[in-house]
Order: sequence, then C-alpha cells, then structure tokens
Amino acid sequence: MSEPHGAPTGPTPPASAASGIAGHLPPAVGAAAADAAAELPRRAADLVQLVVDTIHDKAVRPAVLVTRALVFGLLVAALGTVLVVVGSIALLRIFDVYVFGHQVWLSYIVLGGALTLLGLGAWTRRTAPARQG
Repeated sequence: MSEPHGAPTGPTPPASAASGIAGHLPPAVGAAAADAAAELPRRAADLVQLVVDTIHDKAVRPAVLVTRALVFGLLVAALGTVLVVVGSIALLRIFDVYVFGHQVWLSYIVLGGALTLLGLGAWTRRTAPARQG
C-alpha cells in the first residue's frame, strides 16, 4: 500500500526530542502568555464597545436627530395650520358680530383684503432662485 500524499517519509524523532520541541514554555514566557490571555477578553470587550460607540456616533445619533427634527417640524406645522384656521374663523366672527353688525359680506371683504395684502407683501419679498447653466 502507498502512503498518503504529503505524509512524512523520514524517521520519527524520539519522544524525548519531541517533548523538548512541543513541551512547556519557560516560566517567564508562560506568565506573560497567561497575562496576555487573561487580558484578551477585556481588550475584546473594549474593541466591541469602541465599534458600538462609533456606529452610534456616526449613524444612529444623526438618524435620531433628523427624525426628531422631522417629527417636531410636522407637529409645529400642524399646530400652526390649526391656529391660522381657528384664528381666521374667530376674527371673521368678531368682525361679523361686533364690528360690522351682522354684515358678514363686509367681514369677508376686510379679512380677505388683509390676507391678500399680506400675501402680496410676502410675494414682493421673495428671492429669485439661482439660475443654473
């Protein structure tokens, strides 16, 4: 029968020579290796903590800030819209009942004219977009 490919074909060393090669490490090297082995879990935990902190600082925190700004912005926009609608209804009712003596058409003209003037004022203060090209 033939030997498997890559098997050693030379004589095997005696047991005493093999134990000197693969035997125990000297005490100084063994203590240093034991200290390094004992420190390895702490270093691995520190590395994992560093990776988690880096991911949190680079990805999670900006995403949380953008989401928070978006939610608060939508909330402010919704409340602003409600306040504008309720305020204009209240102003129309005040004009109709207390100022113009139940002549609602006059209240509509005054409130519509005031809002039109505000819109025209905002329109004249707009800036032209930068042209490309």
